Amino acid sequence: MLSDATVYGVLPATDFERAKKFYEGTLGLKPADIPTDQGYVLYSTKQGTFLVYLTEAPGGAATALGFVVDDLFAEMADLRKRGVVFEEYDVPGLKTVNGVVEMGKMGKGAWFKDSEGNILSISQM
Repeated sequence: MLSDATVYGVLPATDFERAKKFYEGTLGLKPADIPTDQGYVLYSTKQGTFLVYLTEAPGGAATALGFVVDDLFAEMADLRKRGVVFEEYDVPGLKTVNGVVEMGKMGKGAWFKDSEGNILSISQM
């Protein structure tokens, strides 16, 4: 059953080397110890895994991958030092202030784009 399956994210990259530079250099993630010459790289965090793969298809216009953190503001400060720019939204039901949306009991969150245009989120629950 799918409810027992392990879930992982899959993100497209039209420029594989640029994407690896973003995830490894800017975000500070370490790739899995597998060959990347086949056009994909696997990254793992404390509780999740995602794959970045080379493709001609660009990223989408919705959140593709989310990271849950203990301290949203500290994480945002660190990412800003690394050159990450947070998105600002003002649409019905979602308004960010300085990149942050307050989601009541759900916590708070922020969004940014990777080097390939994929929208990533960080949130504090």
